[in-house]
Amino acid sequence: MQSKGSVFFAPIAWVQGAWARNVLLTVGANGAWSAIEPDATPAHHPDATVLDAPVLPGLVNAHSHAFQRAIAGLTEHSAAPGSGASDDFWSWRDRMYRVALRITPDQMETIATLLYAELLAGGYTQVCEFHYLHNAVDGRPYADALEMSLALVRAAQRVGMGLTLLPTLYMRCGFGSAGLRDDQRRFASTPDSVLRLVEGVQRQAGSLAGINAGVAVHSLRAADDAAIREVAEFAAGGALPLHIHIAEQVQEVQDCTAHTGRRPIEWLLQTHRVDARWNLVHATQATAIELNAIEQSGAAVVICPSTEANLGDGAFDYAAWAALGGRWSIGSDSHVTRCWSEELRLLEYSQRLTRRQRNVASQSGAHSSSAAALFEAALAGGRAASARALGGLAVGCRADFLVLDDGASALLGVPTENLLDALVFSSPDARFKQVFVAGHHVLADGRVCGVHSTPETWRKIETDFVQTMKALF
Repeated sequence: MQSKGSVFFAPIAWVQGAWARNVLLTVGANGAWSAIEPDATPAHHPDATVLDAPVLPGLVNAHSHAFQRAIAGLTEHSAAPGSGASDDFWSWRDRMYRVALRITPDQMETIATLLYAELLAGGYTQVCEFHYLHNAVDGRPYADALEMSLALVRAAQRVGMGLTLLPTLYMRCGFGSAGLRDDQRRFASTPDSVLRLVEGVQRQAGSLAGINAGVAVHSLRAADDAAIREVAEFAAGGALPLHIHIAEQVQEVQDCTAHTGRRPIEWLLQTHRVDARWNLVHATQATAIELNAIEQSGAAVVICPSTEANLGDGAFDYAAWAALGGRWSIGSDSHVTRCWSEELRLLEYSQRLTRRQRNVASQSGAHSSSAAALFEAALAGGRAASARALGGLAVGCRADFLVLDDGASALLGVPTENLLDALVFSSPDARFKQVFVAGHHVLADGRVCGVHSTPETWRKIETDFVQTMKALF
């Protein structure tokens, strides 16, 4: 017999790419949906919890560097005012490194705790953490190699966020280099050390609700061919997702071409057995030929619109990728934005600005609504990025869902069929008044409310974050 709280009744819910009415949602003992029944009535299950606003599935945030939340808003001044010197990804990276060199495990946990709560409030229910801050401040390994990794696990568990931890290989500072720069010393790793981190996370945290592991290679410039191959074979053997930054900046493409004679995506696809486990992060500089080759390989792309805009990377050719039927997911990367509605809006607007057209996403043919086309694609892509059964309000998927604040000014008076459009394209942003992960209530009115939370939990999360920021800056 189901207990109260494991069955929900939604007057409106997003099911199979459209709004459905009077939906009975049943959560199984494993935290996954066991039944989705539109056109029901509360009388069908008198113990159901009635949700009083439209319901959406949660999205996967497929690319995160949690520690970079500490610098959101702190890199928006020119590096050398009045000098005429360029300010780009590479100058931003130098400023980011200065913070990365100081963060302790306790500070990492504090930053990630606030971030993951913010991501829940922004509609994400699983985050893929591209984690390369492995070592102590002096660059030496911690006595427990999992020190920083488990700080992220604790943060996710504290607020109820699902976490796919991706220990990341980082061996050298650039193509042809023998090693890392001194300001990259905390990132130092080998295939063996990274694979041991993955196994350690699986051993110590794999049984925790919502926690799993994959693996990542920072970039082609950060690892040689043999090392990438070793990590890729490990991922294949364990059926793990494999993530890699690629073709994000023009200089990266130029450096790769100078060193290998081929562009990054071209080199990767011709050198390695890329398949559906691979998630290519950014691919901002991909050509039409390269996009076609990625799609043929079965790999997915992870798009991070707010970070790609903030860093001046350029705009991913979403229209061409969607026309190919390519799979993709969304990520917030450096966390200058922490809600998926803004990421999807930026993605669509980048296409409108470069193509001088409207409703670009809808031209892929699956939906007449750009918001629906973007949301459905990001929803499906999150499953590949996280290697979790996350794909919407569907039987077998984890019971992650969001209850929309339909009293928000952006949604007032909006017809039901246009609610998702208004959520994505009308400001000020409407947020979610309730968030559930695996059927458990984890966020209410923007504040954590999970089973381990108390009325003081949110205040402590904020206070600890402020103290950490004071210590860092």
